[in-house]
Amino acid sequence: MPHHLMKTAAALLAFALMCVSVPAQQSYLGFDRNGYPGDAARPALHATFAYTGYWLNNPPGGTANSWHGRRSTLVQAGFGFLVLFNGKLDRQLQHVNAAALGTRDGTAAVKAAHTEGFPRGTVIFLDMEEGGRMLPEQAAYLFAWASAVRESDMRPGVYCSGQPVNEGHGVTITTAADIRARQPFPIALWVAQDACPPAPGCTLQAPPLSQSGTSDAVVWQFAQSPRRPEITRACAATYARDGNCRVASASRLDVDLNAAASADPSGGR
Repeated sequence: MPHHLMKTAAALLAFALMCVSVPAQQSYLGFDRNGYPGDAARPALHATFAYTGYWLNNPPGGTANSWHGRRSTLVQAGFGFLVLFNGKLDRQLQHVNAAALGTRDGTAAVKAAHTEGFPRGTVIFLDMEEGGRMLPEQAAYLFAWASAVRESDMRPGVYCSGQPVNEGHGVTITTAADIRARQPFPIALWVAQDACPPAPGCTLQAPPLSQSGTSDAVVWQFAQSPRRPEITRACAATYARDGNCRVASASRLDVDLNAAASADPSGGR
């Protein structure tokens, strides 16, 4: 082939490759809630959701854990998992050795995951309920907890805020970004960002993770029950009148909604 034709063919090939569309990453819909929804709701829930949250200890504000012993039943029903361990609030970390408490809680999380039958390599997400830049005791607790999980046969993750907080003087911060800037080793991020936009509200169509505002999040919680009125006005009509996100096909259960790139984000099956 003449040289000028070879150059033309190469240019056409390069152009064709540029025009090939890259498939969008699939986004899987999941739910989480503090209380186990009940066995009767499982079929309807699995018709809508690929995975479910699963508490290893008492959820926030709870005195018992209704998820205990449910893993095998949920596996048989086809669910993947978001495995959660309820962490400590800042007021509980003051005037104590936060790092030592984090180590103990990390060890307890691993033990609970083993008791529930989760396989090695499962990602356990530490539930951090408070947003903004971490205080020193919060960082000490989180990283000690994550280190204890990392040194076991499980993997550490954290559920944290992806909602920007204005610190003044034109500076904003998210808990997720603060963790990323300080982490001593990789920690999987499950971010909560239900502000509309970027969140679409209480809709059963999982949005792309790329819209969460946290570029490397593995899970995005985009709707909460009840909704936060101050940041969800633009999508208020997608929620029930009482402000909760409900699943009509499952006895109108109130849920939080999540998007993930996997049907089993914790690898818990």
